[in-house]
Amino acid sequence: MTTHNPGRAPGGTLTLADGLTVSRMGYGAMQLAGPGVFGPPKDRDQALAVLREVVELGVTHIDTSDFYGPVVVNELIREALHPYPRDLRIVTKVGARRGEDGSWVPSLDPADLKVQVHENLEHLGLDVLDVVNLRLRGHTTTTDEPVAEQFGALVELREEGLIRHLGLSGASQAQLTEAQGMAPVVTVQNFYNVVARQDDAMVDRCAAENIAYASFFPLGGFTPLQSETLTRVAARLDATPQQVALAWLLRRSATSVVIPGTSSVAHLRENVAAADLVLPPDAAAELDAIAG
Repeated sequence: MTTHNPGRAPGGTLTLADGLTVSRMGYGAMQLAGPGVFGPPKDRDQALAVLREVVELGVTHIDTSDFYGPVVVNELIREALHPYPRDLRIVTKVGARRGEDGSWVPSLDPADLKVQVHENLEHLGLDVLDVVNLRLRGHTTTTDEPVAEQFGALVELREEGLIRHLGLSGASQAQLTEAQGMAPVVTVQNFYNVVARQDDAMVDRCAAENIAYASFFPLGGFTPLQSETLTRVAARLDATPQQVALAWLLRRSATSVVIPGTSSVAHLRENVAAADLVLPPDAAAELDAIAG
């Protein structure tokens, strides 16, 4: 079983525009909320313990949003980690709200996007947000719907000093190009993993332009990854399929980052250990050949 050597950033670090530096192995906080990412966690103390362990393991990149819970996850992060370590970078998202039934409701009106930014600031206990991703309608698929009006609202808050860096989530190449014409884009957060390869061209573009490419659902999300090849390679390397899938993503490009989520300390340690897993050339070739 692969284990992580603490005391250094797992997977190394990535430095982007304007000196933003994050650990390539991040942590996605979504699963700290209740079932369906709605309501409080089943075990609040365990949720707080997971967040504290994230920092202990050297992870400096936490992905979150005020619509996780809603509000629940950001308040857990604040309770567990505030005042925040100087090198911790919290990446949040705006662009959706939650219905009373737990439904996900797109909310991309520019005025409400600004309100959402202020809510994230309040619930995280921050004066400025490190990175704000605009979550677009596409999510697991993308469209070329114009983003200037929505992204422009975030650019205004960046100019006011409430946001340091901007990113996109669920974005197409056309939307990235449009946004880049307005302000630097430091991260793209799209659906991609060892089985789902539809975003290969975006991964390559981000590497060429020194933009962090953060794979959401790196382990399949609500439908865990299923692959005989992945299982076979993992057994050969004495690792779990999930560790191999994360190691493959980190190997995929120089600017790939991963944000696997969990509500278990043991599972968190297992995920972070994937950053130290070296894929031999034959194993990498087998994984590269998996068809999405």
